[in-house]
Amino acid sequence: MRRILAVTLAAVGLTLVGCAPQQAAPPDDDGRPLVAFYGDSYTLGTGASSPDVRWSTRLAEDRGWREYNPSVNGLGFVNNRDARGADLPGDIIDSQPDIVVITMGLNDAFSFDARGTEIRDRIADDFDRLTGALPDARFVVVEPFWYTAERTDGLETIIGWVKDAAERIDADYIPGASSWIQGRDGEMAKDGLHPNDAGYDEIYRHMDAAFADIGL
Repeated sequence: MRRILAVTLAAVGLTLVGCAPQQAAPPDDDGRPLVAFYGDSYTLGTGASSPDVRWSTRLAEDRGWREYNPSVNGLGFVNNRDARGADLPGDIIDSQPDIVVITMGLNDAFSFDARGTEIRDRIADDFDRLTGALPDARFVVVEPFWYTAERTDGLETIIGWVKDAAERIDADYIPGASSWIQGRDGEMAKDGLHPNDAGYDEIYRHMDAAFADIGL
């Protein structure tokens, strides 16, 4: 059963690439703090009826922040990194944000068996690169998202690596995100892979409370 699940999830991982607009450049500086999001489709807002209802946009608007969200569908610390041709850490560094929110790891669960060591090392490398280039930014690391009732051993290991890396760079860490919409009825889009508006509202509800708890 575990082998069948792993094969199924690997196939799903290749299709976590719906249509959502990617933000090419940060907004103009108007004096408000800039928050940058390093994430995948769940942070980009794929599956939502509008970018206005994704959790990152609501969080930024409610707090009076400018949002820079260059997140990419299907992206992981390793998964699809080369295929997408994306350098999100570099883009985020160039934007010189005040706050960096990292929500990566879901898609890497599909590559864990073949690339586990590479995933662990890339997590550390990305965190070191970002904090080294942005010493004055505040970092918030969120436990990787998940969506099905069944979980893989690889996911649990990646969650541990992300948490350890967050502690090492002295970032704020938000636990529990992998269970926020995991296996919940009525909160997934028609593709069965991404949250719908109700799912993004649930993520926002948890994220809003978690950010308040860390003083943001």
